[in-house]
Amino acid sequence: MTNFINELRWRGMIQDIMPGTEEQLQKECTTAYVGFDPTADSLHIGSLVPILLLVHLQKAGHKPIALIGGATGMVGDPSGKSEERNLLSEEDLNKNIIGVKSQLEKFLNFDSSLPNGAELLNNYDWFQKISFLDFIRDTGKHITVNYMMAKDSVKKRLEGENGMSFTEFTYQLVQGYDFYWLYTHKNCTLQMGGSDQWGNIVTGTELIRRKSGGEAFAFTCPLIKKSDGGKFGKTEKGNIWLDANKTSPYQFYQFWLNASDEDAANWIKIFTFLTQGEIEELVTAHQTNPSERILQKRLAQELTLFVHGKAEYEKAIETTQKLFSNQHATIESLSIEDLESIEGIVTSTFEKNKLIQGIDAISFLTENAIFESKGAARKMLQNGGISINRNKLTDAQMPVTVSHLLHNKFILIQVGKKNYYLVEAK
Repeated sequence: MTNFINELRWRGMIQDIMPGTEEQLQKECTTAYVGFDPTADSLHIGSLVPILLLVHLQKAGHKPIALIGGATGMVGDPSGKSEERNLLSEEDLNKNIIGVKSQLEKFLNFDSSLPNGAELLNNYDWFQKISFLDFIRDTGKHITVNYMMAKDSVKKRLEGENGMSFTEFTYQLVQGYDFYWLYTHKNCTLQMGGSDQWGNIVTGTELIRRKSGGEAFAFTCPLIKKSDGGKFGKTEKGNIWLDANKTSPYQFYQFWLNASDEDAANWIKIFTFLTQGEIEELVTAHQTNPSERILQKRLAQELTLFVHGKAEYEKAIETTQKLFSNQHATIESLSIEDLESIEGIVTSTFEKNKLIQGIDAISFLTENAIFESKGAARKMLQNGGISINRNKLTDAQMPVTVSHLLHNKFILIQVGKKNYYLVEAK
């Protein structure tokens, strides 16, 4: 059994850890869980860290449980939030649970014949059987209001403008009960999560101690941040999803490829399974020749293979080469087959008749939803950030006409360095 905590520690994936946790993991095969909030029908790259915690855990010989918060998703976790979330309908929640389950099954080994085969559970399965009166009598009496009020997630919300509903206030009790239930029914003695979850997790260990006299353990990993202070996993277009229909493998690959040098050096430790020696070699090679972006390329490769598989990774590479490797070649060097086979970039259709008459460039860009407004399009144009068929756009009034059609069919738009849009005239 490998030292699970040591593995995470050198990767920078440990923040808070309860005394005795490391010794417990060294002593025996330990069952541990992470909770996943089903607020959407897909996980996003912010969910990769808890997924990787479970994968590392299983690789080290321990038993992982992925807990879908079917019940807690109806309440909403206040941790790290400034205002209350909209509660989901049961129909939306069920759809989201199905989507999240199908993704988790790609990353963990759920073979029940293995002593450390992963399990997938939904906390709605036990909460639906508990009445409100039973819960406040059998669970609520074990945790004081003083204890709950002392949590940072509660303090911050109470000090804010919007306060905190009773529903959200009880969230830590509900999550704490999950840990107690898993401890009692699944011999689960360890909970893992992001550092914003520390208060909720510790409530679970306290409930286990007070309700059954048992001992449970916990650790958290740091929340991932970007070196420039931007929010990890967010782009101008929103979340980077694990679902290929929401974020194409090409766009997913490009996200990691565009990481800064500092972020790539940190993220390659957190998000890949490369060894310490392999990573040190890559960092050295990168520092010798930063323009080659060795770290970013390997990071993007490892993550795209892990999430989307070899075939989608190869398509992402092919699209990248078509769009970027021929930057100095003429646009005509892209055949109609090349354009039609470009995977993952945003596509739209446009009335060919409007191009016969001609339409000014700004209207063309907004009507194709490449920009939300004409003002945003003009601002990007002034910054020199728009190209049509690889020609820099300098005149907002320039008419876009059928003469711009490649192979009498397509117009290729580039916004900034990496964002491409393919417009098909019909």
